[in-house]
Amino acid sequence: QVQLVESGGGLVQPGGSLRLSCAASGSIFSIATMGWYRQVPGKQRDMVATITSGGNINYADSVKGRFTISRDNVQNTVYLQMNSLEPEDTAVYYCTIKFSRFQNWGQGTQVTVSS
Repeated sequence: QVQLVESGGGLVQPGGSLRLSCAASGSIFSIATMGWYRQVPGKQRDMVATITSGGNINYADSVKGRFTISRDNVQNTVYLQMNSLEPEDTAVYYCTIKFSRFQNWGQGTQVTVSS
């Protein structure tokens, strides 16, 4: 079983930056697709960014040019650098790992963008 532990959330002012980290246990990290999703109360969980084992990256239109996803296959960690944050980015951010039919989620980390 792969465990995911997110960190780096918090309160930031509009225009500020945060970097989220997600550390994974287990041996499949380097061959898995990693991703970040976010969810606000009462709404579905939406994709923010994904990165495949080969380094192919996909972003939601709302974060293109502001967020950057990256991975470190030695540290088994995926990152989400978030710049120019907006109040609309406020959500719980979840890390996910996916390989074949296996998928698991982290516990989530709150990001609040407010003045």
